Amino acid sequence: MIYKDLTPTAVWTYFNEINQIPRPSKKEGKMIEYLLNFAKSHALDAEFDSFGNVIIRKPASPGMENAKPVILQSHSDMVCEKNAETAHDFDNDPIQTYIEDGWVKAKGTTLGADDGIGVAATLAVLAADNLAHGPIEALITADEETGMTGAFGLSDKALTAKTLINLDSEDEGELYIGCAGGMDTVFEIPYKRKSVKGNVSAYKISVTGLKGGHSGDEIHKGLGNANKILTRLILHAQNIFDVRLADFNGGNLRNAIPREAFGVVVVDKKYRKSLLRFVEQQSEYIKNELALVDNGLTVSIEKTEKPDYVVDRFTQFALINALQACWHGVFAMSAAIPGLVETSTNLASVKFEGKNKIVVTTSQRSSVDSAKRNIAQTVASVFELTGADIKYGKGYPGWQPNPDSDILRVTSAAYQKLFGNEAKIKAIHAGLECGLFLEKYPEMDMISIGPTVKGAHSPDERLNIESVQKFWDLLVEVLAKA
Repeated sequence: MIYKDLTPTAVWTYFNEINQIPRPSKKEGKMIEYLLNFAKSHALDAEFDSFGNVIIRKPASPGMENAKPVILQSHSDMVCEKNAETAHDFDNDPIQTYIEDGWVKAKGTTLGADDGIGVAATLAVLAADNLAHGPIEALITADEETGMTGAFGLSDKALTAKTLINLDSEDEGELYIGCAGGMDTVFEIPYKRKSVKGNVSAYKISVTGLKGGHSGDEIHKGLGNANKILTRLILHAQNIFDVRLADFNGGNLRNAIPREAFGVVVVDKKYRKSLLRFVEQQSEYIKNELALVDNGLTVSIEKTEKPDYVVDRFTQFALINALQACWHGVFAMSAAIPGLVETSTNLASVKFEGKNKIVVTTSQRSSVDSAKRNIAQTVASVFELTGADIKYGKGYPGWQPNPDSDILRVTSAAYQKLFGNEAKIKAIHAGLECGLFLEKYPEMDMISIGPTVKGAHSPDERLNIESVQKFWDLLVEVLAKA
């Protein structure tokens, strides 16, 4: 095991075990089985519900029977993203990890530290016989990444404790007491197939090498969006060379900034050399624009097999213009918390599905519920012009910060005691399940902590080794004092 020399030993041992278990969102069956077997082997009471949520209960340690019960909460699923050239089956293969420069990384895939490290810390607490703590309810929810299905389905009678520590934030030294709410807006655009005629050549345009990342946590960084870049290239190419669109396949997940996009276009052979030069020139412009924030961009164009059909001209122009006009990124900054993104939107994926449908998926986030709905409607207004069928997701609520929180006071004091400096108290633009818990349990007192994870939701995801020890030390201290 590559983690054999790392501490805390138990956390790394469980993290390694978890990464052997395939756990895509909505396919957490093997992970649920693992958790229930863990509980049985440690003689702990456990239960699970029809939504895939697992609750494991551990009695208080000796002398702590009258301490306040605490919920440790994490989620069992992971984002499954990989580089195009990486051969990996997320339904069956373990995550291949390695250590580099103080970070744990994965070989061409997401690492699963979001939220495998939170689950690992929870199991380490449940297995330990030398920690001071009150009664513990460990809640591991399912399908957090693609809809928070587990949190939505959780019964309002499943939990008895009124203090919850969420283990799903990604910045050591920062204590989170609020988060944004979110929703998805999906557009289905019908099109007609038109036969390919004339003396033409077909080319595949590939946009790769971008960082991607979490569409909440990293939306303010100005990272490249592969869908927007490919759209830009096709927009100009159709205006200059009258290229016709045969395929557009970009992005995968609603909550990830798309790293890769691929398009197939058809062009009159008289323009083929000009098109190649044009794409090369435009790619240099875009690389220069992104050089300081996302310098791995690669744009390539290569000849490909001529397709049997292209999209009808009206739909092509409507689609490409809508994608060009579709807002992506920060829409508004918070007036209440300096530096916090209030509202954003992510142009997440564009897919040709079946024989006559294009599906465009976007996701919106905001700490203000009315602003969340407004940005969704703003994006939708663009696609209404294409004749798209618009579907609004029901979304999930935000978590309103409570600066007078008892668990915040305890955690802040613990951090100061352990490390000699004050932790930063923040809200996060990403979505956490805490807003849903607060709806079901209005008296719940909550905080979110975690080690440092960078590049979540992308193959660049990495976990800082040193921060895991600090995260563990803080958790242990808080449980002893909560």
